[in-house]
Amino acid sequence: MLSSCGTGGALSDARTSCRSVHAALVLEKKSEQPGLSTDAQSSLQAAAMSELLRATPSAAAATSLDGSWNPLMTTINEAERVPLSYLAPALTRLCQVADSSTPYL
Repeated sequence: MLSSCGTGGALSDARTSCRSVHAALVLEKKSEQPGLSTDAQSSLQAAAMSELLRATPSAAAATSLDGSWNPLMTTINEAERVPLSYLAPALTRLCQVADSSTPYL
């Protein structure tokens, strides 16, 4: 099956998910800048979480087509329990794989 080789609809869905993941990580990084008020930090972190939640449907679709994308979906879902800053390295790596020319998990 092509999708299990990292191509096809699953890869497209994973890449769609990663666009939201990337946007969320940018917002999260901005929230960590020194000198921000607590309100500004909270607002940026809330925006990051909203953006990350937008990544969920396409990550789920990728997983449905190809179970090897389950780590992406699972890591996104963990953001409800674990601070996004702790998940950033894993999400970054998973999306590097999705965005690469050889997207194999």
